[in-house]
Amino acid sequence: MTSRRQFLAGLAAASLAPIRSWSAAGAPDFLAAALFPDGLYRLAGLSQRGEILFTLPLPERGHAAAAHPELAQAVAFARRPGTFAVVVDCISGTEIARLTAPTGQHFYGHGVFSQDGRLLFTTENNFDAGEGMIGVWDVANGYARIGSFSSGGVGPHDMVLMPDGASLAIANGGIETHPDSGRTKLNLPVMQPNLTYCDLGGQILEQVELPRSLHKNSIRHLALRQDGLVAFAMQWQGSVTQHPPLLGLHRPGTQARLLSAPDAAQSTVQGYAGSVGFSQDGHSVAITCPRGDALHLFDTVTGNFTGSFTLEDVCGIGTASDGMVFTTGTGQIGRVSTAKATITAQAQCQWDNHLVPILRPTN
Repeated sequence: MTSRRQFLAGLAAASLAPIRSWSAAGAPDFLAAALFPDGLYRLAGLSQRGEILFTLPLPERGHAAAAHPELAQAVAFARRPGTFAVVVDCISGTEIARLTAPTGQHFYGHGVFSQDGRLLFTTENNFDAGEGMIGVWDVANGYARIGSFSSGGVGPHDMVLMPDGASLAIANGGIETHPDSGRTKLNLPVMQPNLTYCDLGGQILEQVELPRSLHKNSIRHLALRQDGLVAFAMQWQGSVTQHPPLLGLHRPGTQARLLSAPDAAQSTVQGYAGSVGFSQDGHSVAITCPRGDALHLFDTVTGNFTGSFTLEDVCGIGTASDGMVFTTGTGQIGRVSTAKATITAQAQCQWDNHLVPILRPTN
């Protein structure tokens, strides 16, 4: 038996052990994948000011990442359709684990941790069944896979953990793909995107579908406001002569609101929203449109379009202390408010699609 003295000594030793938290990795605000001039892909930790605090090598092109809520660990996902996800220690730069999608499945580039950091959830495609899946991984057990459940649709891409810590919001893009066909979209005439809410065991709580006339509007990326309002960005798969809304807002238990810029601005973005994000005060929401070199801003209360900013190849967007931060494929990092967009840094790299927030505990 362990004596009281041994027990207390163990507690004291544990209290002196270094805590490998995000502060030890430079306290980054975001994670972002990028291609650097040496031809290598890396995952970077960024501050709101645009400082690159660390970079970590990736085996191939990255897409998005998942940040552990306490430990300085990140899971970097391959660009879809990818079969690998790399878990890295953001302090030492060492690889902790490498996740491999089960036979017959591939990752969709996104994932999220549970509130306590014990579980990792990943969006996946069961390509033979044509069904979206959510993989479940045990963090403490070396990120061992311990299960999976249906995403509630086809082509799940992005996913967020809701403020209750007990449910997920999943963007089912509705697009069926198969590795034998690369990135070819196989079911556009019959695609049915949806926004699905489920508990952490996969029980569906609510689903939101678009009007039938918009069934080719793939729901791709999500942002979450602190009070549970979900913003979803869409990518149109229909006729290029149509310019449907590319942004939606939804609160569980209510009807979704679809927001659109005036036609003069909407018609230039080629039906493609790359990312979505809220301002810190929650009064504004933005979508990035890299194919149209534009960032569109909306009021979350009225739904009104409040401005458009011209930014070459802009795609990453995230919440900042006084507005929003964006990144571009030309290496720029900047801030946007309701009044202006300002470039704050120029990195020697090509930023990929997303800025992933690191939500550190406040206590």
